[in-house]
Amino acid sequence: MKRMISSILFFILFSQLFGSVTYNNFEAKSEDNNIILSWITTTEINLKEIKILRRTATGQFFEIATLAPKGNNSSYEYIDENAFKTNDSFYAYKLQFVENDDSISESIEIAVSHKTTDVVRTWGSIKALFR
Repeated sequence: MKRMISSILFFILFSQLFGSVTYNNFEAKSEDNNIILSWITTTEINLKEIKILRRTATGQFFEIATLAPKGNNSSYEYIDENAFKTNDSFYAYKLQFVENDDSISESIEIAVSHKTTDVVRTWGSIKALFR
């Protein structure tokens, strides 16, 4: 019985040690009509996918993209080309790291100010119709 308990404890400890993601340099910057997100992971073990979530100043977070993991020591960049479609000028982003067992851990929330003109919003919406 003791051996079984110690094996279970070892498995739990092993899963927690190796079922994690370590990231740094999570940044968002407004550039032209887009918002560019970037981050670096140093550890990606048992990672199934990375979800990118966005919200406005008054809204709730919702998923805007899902990325496949690249492996340890990877750089990521995501260009949010849809931020111009709203009248908001403040956006917050966070990452959700989904592991193979469907457990989720989240990054810190980062914010960025982003302004576009009505002309850019209208033209962007027209272009999106033809994609």
